Amino acid sequence: MTSPRLLLVAPSTSYRVGAYLNAARKLGVSAVVASDGRHSLISSFNQGIHIDPADTEGTIGALLAEARARNCAGVIGTDDGTVEIASRLARHLGLPGNDPDAAIVTRRKDKARERLESAGVTVPEHAVMDIAGIIAGKLPEIPFPLVLKPLAMSGSRGVIRSDDPETFRSAARRIGQIIKEQADDFERQTVLVERYLPGIEVALEGMLYEGQLTVLALFDKPEPLEGPFFEETYYITPSRLPARVQERIAATVGAACAALGLHHGPIHAELRIDGERTGILEVASRTIGGQCARLLSYGTDAGLEELVVANALGRPLAVDTPKGASGVLMIPIPRAGVLRRVEGVLEAQKVPGIVDVEITRREGYELVPLPEGSSYLGFVFARTDTPGQAEVALRQAHTRLSVVVAPAWRIRQAV
Repeated sequence: MTSPRLLLVAPSTSYRVGAYLNAARKLGVSAVVASDGRHSLISSFNQGIHIDPADTEGTIGALLAEARARNCAGVIGTDDGTVEIASRLARHLGLPGNDPDAAIVTRRKDKARERLESAGVTVPEHAVMDIAGIIAGKLPEIPFPLVLKPLAMSGSRGVIRSDDPETFRSAARRIGQIIKEQADDFERQTVLVERYLPGIEVALEGMLYEGQLTVLALFDKPEPLEGPFFEETYYITPSRLPARVQERIAATVGAACAALGLHHGPIHAELRIDGERTGILEVASRTIGGQCARLLSYGTDAGLEELVVANALGRPLAVDTPKGASGVLMIPIPRAGVLRRVEGVLEAQKVPGIVDVEITRREGYELVPLPEGSSYLGFVFARTDTPGQAEVALRQAHTRLSVVVAPAWRIRQAV
């Protein structure tokens, strides 16, 4: 009897492919990877399928033929750019997955805001505005402070706070440069403008099965995210918020998923809590980004990716509450330039509670901070008895790291 087969649709830049392949092996599942990358350091890609994400219809047709020929029993899109393709494949193949419309809506911030607001879910007051109009002097009716966001980017890229008309126009110009390569004309010419929500920010990791939400983790973000840019650094779980607040957060996310039409698979939600107000910033139909999923293990050491794979195959695993506390520091880029080295890694690893320091950028890599950038230097992981201990360990480890950056000299051709 052959093992079930999983189709994994992933961009070539995804951090997640190796983790998903390892999870599939642990579950006795063979996996085939569909990616836009022709070459990869991951040897398992050798038997993969090359796709062109820009040709959505051609990609869908090719992958349907492959999935049927290989008797695939589940489909997973690892990142924002692949969840729509995965959902459409699952629909055609009769496999577990979200409605393609829901995947499209969650990718577009403006569409998600409209859907949530019409369902009575709290979102920031917002408007969609043309960048050219903003630069020409047009202002929204929403009062300052404001936050401007690209319609379809993740990881805080291009997100800028504005406190007055001058910084509003400046932010629009800057975002215009960031999104000028977007393939969609509307996404390239417009931004989401929303009222800044005060309060603390949290992230919820969850799993949907037949419309029921299971909360896998609620992360505190102890650093104040007040702008002008919104670089995420520390994630700590379990949350230290009161139980009643955590229950309200879970209920709000559940209502948001229902409003968006999500009913199957992983979700990652971002929220702001200000007193009794619980506002949704984002609900994505994917897992937490980067290497942060390494924080999470359930039951008999089942990782987040194993839960996702099992769920995609229609055989969800039981979820036990993880013991102790954990945290991750997404090492921020201190300034633009060329990375020379990261010093102090061994010293950071010696901090009690730190289980790993992973530097993902190598010497010679050009560093681009937010809002233009979209990556981190690496990750620091902590496991401790309490959330407070995890935060202290990460902060101590961070102080022991020193990032050496050289200027990036541009060579211009003489005219």
